[in-house]
Amino acid sequence: MLDKYLTYIIAVYMIFINIVSLLLFKRDKSLARKGKRRIPEKTLFLSAILGGGPGAVLGMHLFSHKTKKAAFQLGLPLIAIVNVIVVMMLLKDLV
Repeated sequence: MLDKYLTYIIAVYMIFINIVSLLLFKRDKSLARKGKRRIPEKTLFLSAILGGGPGAVLGMHLFSHKTKKAAFQLGLPLIAIVNVIVVMMLLKDLV
């Protein structure tokens, strides 16, 4: 019972944080186009580190945002891979 509950919590969290990461990239791109104050890069990276790596990578490519910066080109995919590995390790013991 507890295993199913934890699996559900992990799944809901991962969906949530990835949507947040994707929307942060969308919002930052919109702010950039308008010449307004932007979302700090450390915030974009933090959302990825907290589990939203896949959503951040998707947002980066979907909105063509931060695609020329090496830190984002290399860093976000690596963070996303680590995110997936961590979730797989967590779920392996629960499922």
